[in-house]
Amino acid sequence: MRPYFTRERFGRPQFLAGLLLLLFLAQAVWLVHAELRTSQEPYGQEAIRISEGWKQLHGRGLAGAPFLDAAGNAAEDPFRGDDRGFDTEHSPLLGVVSAAPLLVWPHDFDGGTAVYWRWLPRIPFLACGMFLGASLWYVARRLCGNTGGFVALTLYCFSPSFIQASAVWHTEPEIFAAWGAFGTIFTAIAVAHTLYAPREVVLWNWRRIVLLGVAFAIAVGSQFSLIVLVPMALGFLLYVAPVRRGAGVVIWAAACAVGFVLLFAMYFFHAHGFAESMRHAAFWGATWRGFTVPGVYKHVAERVVSACPALAMGIPVALVTYAVWPRTRYFGNTAPLLVAVLFLVLGMAHPHVGGAGFLLGAIPFLFLFVSGVLADLLETQQRSFVMACIVGLMAAYVVWSLVNLAQVPWG
Repeated sequence: MRPYFTRERFGRPQFLAGLLLLLFLAQAVWLVHAELRTSQEPYGQEAIRISEGWKQLHGRGLAGAPFLDAAGNAAEDPFRGDDRGFDTEHSPLLGVVSAAPLLVWPHDFDGGTAVYWRWLPRIPFLACGMFLGASLWYVARRLCGNTGGFVALTLYCFSPSFIQASAVWHTEPEIFAAWGAFGTIFTAIAVAHTLYAPREVVLWNWRRIVLLGVAFAIAVGSQFSLIVLVPMALGFLLYVAPVRRGAGVVIWAAACAVGFVLLFAMYFFHAHGFAESMRHAAFWGATWRGFTVPGVYKHVAERVVSACPALAMGIPVALVTYAVWPRTRYFGNTAPLLVAVLFLVLGMAHPHVGGAGFLLGAIPFLFLFVSGVLADLLETQQRSFVMACIVGLMAAYVVWSLVNLAQVPWG
């Protein structure tokens, strides 16, 4: 049996990537500390999310299906939310993962101990940010080599939007949606590549079937409108492995079944509540009016640049290179570009909460596209010049991000 702990899996590149991810975690933790230092209790959407999750974990209904009635059990919960009706955008996943860490807290939820227990609901999102970064590094390294992997991971680890989303700092926790979307697309591509192996493809792929089903559940459970990932995954399966499309469809159907069971499990297998939630869920809700408003395009461009200022230079360079140099127009660069463009379009078509997950979810695919094209440029005769430009851009980006993070006010 081939040993697992080898230099190929745990060498210098993995060690350096781990250091970058630890820097990412340190920035997110610092941001959480800056907010919680002066705050005594959750408020706004975070309070509602925790209250709903706490309600479900204690058997008093389902999170957001419907929301807690202030005239009913609100006094028994440590937090209160005043919304009514069903959550049309999310399953109970975010509420449950927010409240679940509080089960280990043995004391009362009072202001005197808030400096300790208020960290607990942030832990799942901090962990999700780390997982997304690790996933991005793994995929980018496989597609673009070590240099491309480090470019993509550096763009991610100092991205203000992903640091903010992982810390849930005055924002909705779209980090779960972004991770689920990224995992869905590249798990589907990975499954498709294994179909070329001369084995019993369905049974042999059971681990990846489960992984794809988990990705489906995380994505759709985090944001119902990400149901579009299900046909997208099938499209990639059929395109990458045209020689075994029958097996690809069977694997996709099995993964959909796994994802459905996991989504049902988020409702604790409460059939009536699940059915009512699905009836109220906004799986589409897109409107094309936004495409007629110039301000929408400006807003999307600002969101992309604010998510990663280095993309203001990286995207134009990558797009021009992709357009004029045929060598860069291969699947490893084209697939993330297509997904990113589609997500940006869907983000514009969903003007409310549903669009936020698409806009954030597009950024890791843009990281992959830019790092892939830059890795191709490094293989030209101008390698030294390209490397100097990349190092200069990354250094300026890292300094800018750290300086702005240090200026975040307390509270």
